[in-house]
Amino acid sequence: MITSCLGSERVRGLDISYQEIIFQFFGGLGIFLFGLKYMADGLQRTAGDRLRDILDKFTKNPFMGVIAGAVATGFLQSSSTTTVLTVGLVNAGFMTFRQAIGVIMGANIGTTLTAFIIGIDIKAYGLPILAIGAFMIFFFKNHKVSNWGQTIFGFGALFFGLETMGKGVEPLENVQTFTDLTVSMSNNPILGVVVGVLFTVLVQSSSATIGILQSLMGEGLVSIDAALPVLFGDNIGTTVTAALAAIGASVGAKRAAFAHVIFNVLGAVIFLMLLVPFEAYVRWISSYLDLGPEMTIAFAHGSFNIANTIVQFPFIAILAWIVMKLVPGEDTVIEYKPQHLDPIFIEQSPSLALDQAKAEIIRMGDYAYKGLSETNLYLTSNLRKHSELATQVEEALNNLDRKITDYLVDLSQTSLSDDDSHKHGALLDSVRDFERIGDHFENLIELIDYKNTHKVNLTEQAHDDLNEMFSLTLETVNQATRSLEFMDEDEAREVVRKENELDRMERTYRKKHIIRLNEGICSGQAGIVFVDMLSNLERIGDHAVNVAEEVLGEKENL
Repeated sequence: MITSCLGSERVRGLDISYQEIIFQFFGGLGIFLFGLKYMADGLQRTAGDRLRDILDKFTKNPFMGVIAGAVATGFLQSSSTTTVLTVGLVNAGFMTFRQAIGVIMGANIGTTLTAFIIGIDIKAYGLPILAIGAFMIFFFKNHKVSNWGQTIFGFGALFFGLETMGKGVEPLENVQTFTDLTVSMSNNPILGVVVGVLFTVLVQSSSATIGILQSLMGEGLVSIDAALPVLFGDNIGTTVTAALAAIGASVGAKRAAFAHVIFNVLGAVIFLMLLVPFEAYVRWISSYLDLGPEMTIAFAHGSFNIANTIVQFPFIAILAWIVMKLVPGEDTVIEYKPQHLDPIFIEQSPSLALDQAKAEIIRMGDYAYKGLSETNLYLTSNLRKHSELATQVEEALNNLDRKITDYLVDLSQTSLSDDDSHKHGALLDSVRDFERIGDHFENLIELIDYKNTHKVNLTEQAHDDLNEMFSLTLETVNQATRSLEFMDEDEAREVVRKENELDRMERTYRKKHIIRLNEGICSGQAGIVFVDMLSNLERIGDHAVNVAEEVLGEKENL
C-alpha cells in the first residue's frame, strides 16, 4: 500500500499523513505550473507580436530597455521568454548588447507581477475562473476569444494549484523537522539562499518558488526573516535555466545568460549585506499598507528587483564589458532591417528607388541561400545552432518581404515609365518567391525536428539522395539571385535547366524510395519524412526558376 510506504504519524495529538501532504503539495504544484504556462501561452498568442515590436521600438537606450523588458515580461509571465526574444533582436541587429542588458534588468521587474497576482486573495474562486476559461475555449470558435479563454483558464489553474498546495502544507506546522528548518533559515540567511536556489532549479520556475513561499507564509509556516533569503536565492536559481540553455548556443545567447547570472547574483549578495534594513523596510510597508502574508512577499519581491535594478543600472557599461570579456568572440548577426530602402527616392527618382528595392531583394536572395545552407547543415549534423540560425534567416526574410513590398506599393503610386513598370512587377514577384523559399526551408527544419524527436532513421541511400538534391537546389537558388542581380540571361537559362534536373531528381528518388519501402529497407514513417523533404526542395526550385523567368521576361521587355 502507498500509504504504508509513505507513512503517517501522530504529532501533538494529530494524525499527519505524509502521503496526503506529498500528494496535495506536488499535485497543487503541478496544477500551478500548468496554469502559469497555459496563462503565459495565452497571453503570448494574444500579444506576442506586439511585444516584440515593443522590444524593437522602445529599446533605443538602456533605460527604455528596462521599461520595455518589464512590460513584455509582465505580459509574457516569463523572464526567460523575454530574454530569448531579446537575444533574437541582438542577433538581428535591432539592439546593442548594452540595450539588451537593460531589457534583462526590466525582465526581473516584470516577473514580479505574478507574485502580485497571487497576492490577491481570490484562491477560493479558482474553480469558477477555471470554468469560465474552459467555456471560452470550448464554446467559442473565435481565435481571440479562445486565446483569452486559455489565459483565464491558466489564471484559474494557478489559484486552484496554490489553494491545493496550501492545504497540503497546513499540517507541517506540527512537524518539528520543518519547524527546525525554518528557524535555521531565520538564523542562517545563507541556508535560505541555498534553499531558494535549489528549489527554483528543481521546479524550473521562479514564479512557482515565490508562489510556494507565499503559500507557506500564508499558512504561518515561514516568517519574513526566513522568507527573504529564500527570495534572494530564487532570483539566483532562475538564471540557471538560461545558463544551461546557453551552452552550445550563439555568442549573443551566452552573453545574455551571463549578464542575467551576474546581475542576479550581485543583487542577492548586495541585499544579503543589507538584509537587516531591508527586512525592517518590508515589515514597515506590510504594517503601513496592512498587507496580508502573500502580498507582503509580493511587495518584498517587487521592491528587491526594482532596488536591484536602480543600484546596478549606472554600471551597465561595466557589466557589458565584463560579460564580453568572459564570453569573447564575434556573434553571427542576421540583419533584419532593410539597408537600401530610402523613401526620399520614391518622390525624387522612382527609377533609382527601383534600383534600391532590387538591391534589397538581392539581399533576400542571399539570405534564402544562407537559410537553405544552414538547413542542410542541420540535416547532416543535427546541431541546433544551424536550425536556430536558419530560423532567424526565415524571420529576416519575412520582415524584408513586408518592408520591400510596402516600399514597392508606395512606388507604384508614382508615375513610372513602361520599362520601369515592367521592372516593378518583376521585382514584386521576386520578393514573394524569395519569401516562399524561406517558408519551404522552415518546413524542412520542422521535418528534421520531427525526424530527430521521433527517432526516424533514414537509410544511407536516402541521406545521399537528399544531400545531392540539397546541393543542386542551393546552386539553383544562388544562380537565380545572380541572374537577377546582373540581369544575366545565361545564368537565368541555367537556372531553368537545373530546375528541370531537380524535377527529374524528385521523380527518380521517389521511385527509389518506393522500391526501398517494398523491400522493407525503409519504414513508412521515414518514407513520409523523405518524400516531404524532396517535395519542399522541388518547390524551392520552382520559386528559383520563377525569379529566373522574370529576368528572361524582363530582357524581352527591354
